Amino acid sequence: MSSPQRLTTEPPADEVDVIVLGSGAAGLVAALAASDAGATVAMFERAGLLGGATAISGGVCWVPMNHHMDEAGIADSREEALRYLDSLSLGQMDPELARAFVDGARGTVEWLEQVTDLQFTAILGYPDYHPEHPGGRPEGGRSLDPGLFSYHRLGPWASLVAASRRSVRLRITDTTIGGGTGFLDDETLAHREEHDLRGCGAALVGPLLAALLAAGVEPVLKARATELVIEDGRVCGVRIAHETADQPDAVQLVRARRGVIIATGGFEWNPDLVTAFLRGPMTAPASVPSNEGDGLVMAMRAGASLANMPQAWWAPTVRVPGDEAFGRPRATLLNRERTLPGSIMVNRAGLRFANEAANYNALGGAFHHLDPADFGYSNLPCWLVFDGRNARTFGSFGTPAGAPIAPWIARADTLADLAGELGIDATNLTETVNRWNAFVDAGDDAHFGRGRSAYDRWSGDGRHRGELASTLGRIDEAPFFAVEVHAGTLGTSGGPRTDAHGRVLDTSGTPIPGLFAAGNAAAAPTALAYGGAGGTLGPIIVFGRAAGLAAAHADSGSEHAPLSGPVE
Repeated sequence: MSSPQRLTTEPPADEVDVIVLGSGAAGLVAALAASDAGATVAMFERAGLLGGATAISGGVCWVPMNHHMDEAGIADSREEALRYLDSLSLGQMDPELARAFVDGARGTVEWLEQVTDLQFTAILGYPDYHPEHPGGRPEGGRSLDPGLFSYHRLGPWASLVAASRRSVRLRITDTTIGGGTGFLDDETLAHREEHDLRGCGAALVGPLLAALLAAGVEPVLKARATELVIEDGRVCGVRIAHETADQPDAVQLVRARRGVIIATGGFEWNPDLVTAFLRGPMTAPASVPSNEGDGLVMAMRAGASLANMPQAWWAPTVRVPGDEAFGRPRATLLNRERTLPGSIMVNRAGLRFANEAANYNALGGAFHHLDPADFGYSNLPCWLVFDGRNARTFGSFGTPAGAPIAPWIARADTLADLAGELGIDATNLTETVNRWNAFVDAGDDAHFGRGRSAYDRWSGDGRHRGELASTLGRIDEAPFFAVEVHAGTLGTSGGPRTDAHGRVLDTSGTPIPGLFAAGNAAAAPTALAYGGAGGTLGPIIVFGRAAGLAAAHADSGSEHAPLSGPVE
């Protein structure tokens, strides 16, 4: 695929077949599907950078029954995938949408590998997040890594894709999440910098963007959708506040002959919407600040029914100085450090409260426990506590092993002094650490079962992958360190309710003509269920494609057909 050399800043034509709002994975896949189906497409992104939360994510897609599992000899089935998702949903998942996801997953990956330069690989050995549940896969295979992509192939567009400072050069398999150390040797890093090879979320966004540009679809940045245009009950366009050098406050009406696809991300950066809808505290999102619920508000005005609104893709996060997205501070997902031996998490009482090595989405729920006596959240604030051996052996928050721990991290020579610095009970903290050390010596966490799941034994110390020693380790070597942990999210997961084709439904369950949604701007098709690494992006690419195809064929006389039949 040739490198696009032209960079446009002009708005597109005033009328196209399909309008896509947002440039994360949902928007990019939807636009590509619509264009591939023969529709003319316009894409608008409110931020000054492309890729949304996808670009700074791990980029992994959770895809049951994918063909790379076949290549690796890993068995999977429709029945087991559906049984697994159902076991995680607490009865809140729409069975029709679950079936549409599982039935469309394999074909979506095959199509993406045909029409883009994406070449996924299965992360062998990476367990599902709840591998012991019915239908779970302890041996992995459902999580797909997009690999590396050279941004030299994007020409001037390369500088307009958002990037994570900590992970832009890493494949997911270079991180502890995927079985690596989280750091690159100097030679590998130099090679990737020379060729502008980017991994994780950037490796998913890059090929999608390149394919769109090759098809003649050029996203317009700094173009915020402010209002859906509805005529005779049909969504037929969008008003766009489009910033240019000549007209910083210009508003353009762009009409859509067939449909508008909302793919604007969640609402986690909108305090009013967070307060109104989320089930518990969420103070430190790890996504991009442009996720303020623009699509949600427009869909509500159009009469959309809402679903899954109290939920988000929960995550413990840490505020690391200098970590930003789109020029604004954002929180960082706490994943590696809390799974390593020699670390635990304690609450404001100095007590452990959960299995620290659990997957981030499940662990995030622990922050929502309300104490009925003092009417506060029992586990906020809380801290990650680790010792000198842990710090020396593994490094921490971007500091490599053997290097001095960053000065912003609290430290003390004794646990009692550390407790005093944090403002928590010194006796409780000391007793908690002693109890933890006894569990480590006994080879079993009797309180929270850390290390019992195959998933727990994956992300910690890679030298002991699959063993208890990967995550169980004593805390007994001074100095002692602590970092405050926040209730965060990778993105909200509630929004307008859609059918299996991405059509937005009104309060009577009828599709709103001309309106589609996908990604975190729509109610999650798997509801509470987060199957494994890429548990958000897997459904996002499947339903992004479904929305793009449905929009391209809207009112064109074509029947809406499933993306694929059941795969046995």
